[in-house]
Amino acid sequence: MYYIGIDLGGTGMAAGLVNSEGSIIYRNAAPTGPDMPHEDLLNQMAALCDDIVEKNAISYEDIEYVGAGIPGAVNPREGIIEFTSNLRFKNVDAAAFMKNKIPVPFYLDNDASCAALGEVLCGAAKGKSSAVMVTVGTGLGGGIIIDGKIYSGAFFGSGEVGHHVIVSGGKKCNCGRSGCWEKYASATAIIERAMELVSENKNSKIYELCGGDINRISAKTVFDAYDANDSCAMSIIEEYYTYFGEGLTNIINIIQPETIVIGGGVSARGEALLIPIREKVRQMMYGITELKTEIILAELGNDGGIIGAAMLAKQ
Repeated sequence: MYYIGIDLGGTGMAAGLVNSEGSIIYRNAAPTGPDMPHEDLLNQMAALCDDIVEKNAISYEDIEYVGAGIPGAVNPREGIIEFTSNLRFKNVDAAAFMKNKIPVPFYLDNDASCAALGEVLCGAAKGKSSAVMVTVGTGLGGGIIIDGKIYSGAFFGSGEVGHHVIVSGGKKCNCGRSGCWEKYASATAIIERAMELVSENKNSKIYELCGGDINRISAKTVFDAYDANDSCAMSIIEEYYTYFGEGLTNIINIIQPETIVIGGGVSARGEALLIPIREKVRQMMYGITELKTEIILAELGNDGGIIGAAMLAKQ
C-alpha cells in the first residue's frame, strides 16, 4: 500500500507518493496564494492526488489514505481547518469536502507537527519516543511528539513554541503579544536587528555584503559577516544565540524531550549553529543540571512535512 502526503504552504503546496518505509517515490506541486478561496485550495489538493495516481499507473485502491499538513490551527479529530493566517481558511470542514473528491480517507494536522512526526518516524529522531521540532525561518514554529504521537493539546493548539514570551514587554509580535521567542530567535529577528545596527554602523561588513542597501540584508548576510569576525555581526549573532538558548531551555524544562530537532533555513548553518547554542543551554539548565536532551539537526528538509503527513494515521 501507498500513502499520499501533502504539505500546504502560503505560496505553494507539495505532494508525494510515500511507501510503507516512508520514502517519497513520486512528488508534484502546485502554487497557492492568500487570495485563493479555500475551495480552490482543496480542489488543488485533490487534483494533485489524481495526478499522483495517474502518473504512477496505480488506482486509489492502492492508496490507504491521504494526509495533509496545514499551516495554522486545525482540529485533526474532526478534520476541520479552524484558521490559517496566510490562507483563506476559517472553520472549514476539509475532511467532508475531500470525502467528495477522493475515494480514500483524508487526515490533517498542523504542518510543523507533521514535520516533527516525519523526523521521528523517518528522520533525525527516528526511534525516539519524545521529541520537539523547532523550525527556524521567517517565523519560528514547532511540533511536539510524545510517546511517538503528535501532541496537539486538549484543544489542538499546542506546539506554538515561537509564541512563548522570553522578554516581558518586549518587541511586538504578529500574534498580538509582546516579547515572543519568534521575535528574537527567527531569521527575521536576525535581519531586523541587523537593519537597526547597520543603519548606524556603515563600516560593518554587513553593510558591504548587502551592497549598501540594508533592505537586502538576509540572515545569511549576517552569518557571513560573523564568520569574517565583523564586530557588529558578532554582537548580533551572540545575542541571537543567547535568545535561542533561552527558548530551548524553557522547552527542555517544561517537556524534557529526548531530542530537539532544529530545522528551517537557519539550520543550514549546521553544527556551527548548534555548538554555541548547546553551550548556551548548558549554562541555563535548571539548577545547572546535566543537559541530557539531544539538540540535533533535521534530516528530511522540505520532505519532512510530506512524509509526516503521509504517516498521520500510523501514529
